[in-house]
Amino acid sequence: MNDLDHLTASRRAFLGMAAGGLALAGAAGPARAEKVKTTASIVILGAGAAGTAMANRLVERLDGAKITIIDARKRHLYQPGFTLVAAGLKPADYSVSRTGDWLPRQVEWIEEGAAEIDPEGQKVVTTGGKTVAYDFLILATGLKLDWNAVEGFDMNMVGTGGIGAVYAGPEQAAATWGAMNRFTDEGGKAVFFRPATEMKCAGAPLKYTFLTDDYARRKGSRGRVQIDYHAHSGALFSVPIVNEKVRMLFDDRGVNMHYKHVMKSIDPGRKIITFSTPEGDHETDYDFTNVIPPMVAPDVIRNSPLPWQDGKWVNEGWAEVDPETLRHARYRNVFAIGDIAGVPKGKTAASVKWQVPVAEDHLVADIQGRLSPEIYNGYTSCPLITRVGRAMLVEFDYKNNLTPSFPGVIAPLEELWISWLMKEVALKATYNAMLRGKA
Repeated sequence: MNDLDHLTASRRAFLGMAAGGLALAGAAGPARAEKVKTTASIVILGAGAAGTAMANRLVERLDGAKITIIDARKRHLYQPGFTLVAAGLKPADYSVSRTGDWLPRQVEWIEEGAAEIDPEGQKVVTTGGKTVAYDFLILATGLKLDWNAVEGFDMNMVGTGGIGAVYAGPEQAAATWGAMNRFTDEGGKAVFFRPATEMKCAGAPLKYTFLTDDYARRKGSRGRVQIDYHAHSGALFSVPIVNEKVRMLFDDRGVNMHYKHVMKSIDPGRKIITFSTPEGDHETDYDFTNVIPPMVAPDVIRNSPLPWQDGKWVNEGWAEVDPETLRHARYRNVFAIGDIAGVPKGKTAASVKWQVPVAEDHLVADIQGRLSPEIYNGYTSCPLITRVGRAMLVEFDYKNNLTPSFPGVIAPLEELWISWLMKEVALKATYNAMLRGKA
């Protein structure tokens, strides 16, 4: 098959998937049956991707349940779109909708944050002082971007002096694009990195490195641009075969790689970033950078009895849940889904799609007095952009096995146009279907 035939086949395959509602947007988890009658009180902390998807699914699954969702956020942010905004491909409002537009009318939405969790007394206290009792609690709070842990950084810097912050929000992603666009016009040194903590979408720092390289090449300024990537560990990516592929691509594109470098501070006046390394602190200059802070659990979870009590996550606050069932290890009526779940992998929207039906069925099984066979295998997905118009659709599980959804159509370690379309076009439709409880 020549390149034109392959492109035509890929286009036909993609359009076929789109016409069929996308295999990625297909129903996940157990088939729906007759609604289960119950008077159980279910509280969901968080109205992000995981909490909203769970609320919609439970409304369809249960008859008579009192479902309450607690979240003060008025805006729902489509976070997978931030990279596209920061690449100048989408406006900031591409990633913004209203939280209330996604929530089912049968759910009570308390527009406050959660201030305290008492799993022994089975109640939550909100920031406004409301006490909400529950029979089942679902943690879907997401995570906390710990900007205060980056010495010298202030959010007002984003978009000025060569400082970007894609993770900070859609407006900051747009400001980051402005800074990156100027940098790739003028040239200089770009410095990229990721934190040593667990993090959402761990491929995003790599994507933005590739995109900066691509824009410089498109503008003819790559000869005036130096790009350095500082990995927090001895690898660029946690899956060995993907790590090797990224290493080869970085090497081919002239990206300088540094290992076991953890960013600790930035000096915007001197344009210096300081990294912690096994040999001591290391300073490097920059003309453009994408600041990514450490990521930890929100304070309400960290200050409760629910996090891991020992092990590598003891200071990060992730909920101590069984990795296959998402059920809490010490409080059986508590589940955690999405970024807050203390599992080895899974801080992506793709993981949420597969976690939610599993936790849902285990909760409903408890109500029915049965055992659920549903298992989450650690599936996660990273549409790893390598240039505008090309990406690798990397999918894997807890064991680092590649788990392609479209074998024979999308090769996971090839830079393909169809994988790019999955990211730029199909992913948002899939995400929206997930929010509605339909995927």
